[in-house]
Amino acid sequence: MNYMKNFTHRVLTTPLQEMNTVYVNGDRLYNTPSGKLPSVTTVTGWEKSQFFKKWRQDNPKESNRVRDRGNELHSLIEDYLNNKEPDLNLITDNTKDLFIQMKPELDKLDNIIMLEGVVWSENVGLAGRVDCIAEYDGVINIIDFKGSTRRKQRGHIENYLLQATAYALMWQDMSGDKVDDFKILIGCEECCNCQIFHGKTINYVKLLYDTIEKYKTHTEQKQKQMLMFE
Repeated sequence: MNYMKNFTHRVLTTPLQEMNTVYVNGDRLYNTPSGKLPSVTTVTGWEKSQFFKKWRQDNPKESNRVRDRGNELHSLIEDYLNNKEPDLNLITDNTKDLFIQMKPELDKLDNIIMLEGVVWSENVGLAGRVDCIAEYDGVINIIDFKGSTRRKQRGHIENYLLQATAYALMWQDMSGDKVDDFKILIGCEECCNCQIFHGKTINYVKLLYDTIEKYKTHTEQKQKQMLMFE
């Protein structure tokens, strides 16, 4: 690829530790220094989880394609941002098209703080793997990369917005650095251009904590139901 950008990476003074995941009653949790904490995606997406579970069961071939596309796209973006020249000949056509569509937005990033790093917070009560923390047009952002078959509407991606908010709050707890902005970059198969959803962290904090409380109530009710059948 002869149109690569050379990205600058910041060196963290305290290296982040890797944390393994476990599954409890179908929910994914991270083993953190504060004990087991539920994953960001589990908590922010629990209300949609049953719908997507049924969709995967009813559409196994498409489900596998979407899963593989997502993994391939994330690996391709991570390599590119790590200044590794990707061989697009080894990438499926759909993923390659999404990457090329997203590249103009990726090239707005620099001074990368983190790629695919685990963040956690006892105060927030969550843990997760953030796609990217970097400057976007000179402003530090939480940046999430997504692939999609169809165009997204902002009202349909509330869980993405809450994920980014959670990552910002957890990073602030870990580093002391406040991140006021986030970007959701979505490469879309039916779109001509990358979709960009911008948000301010502060605008979603209350909704995030409301969602966390709903998840806790849901988990407690599920545990009670399981005990009734033992």
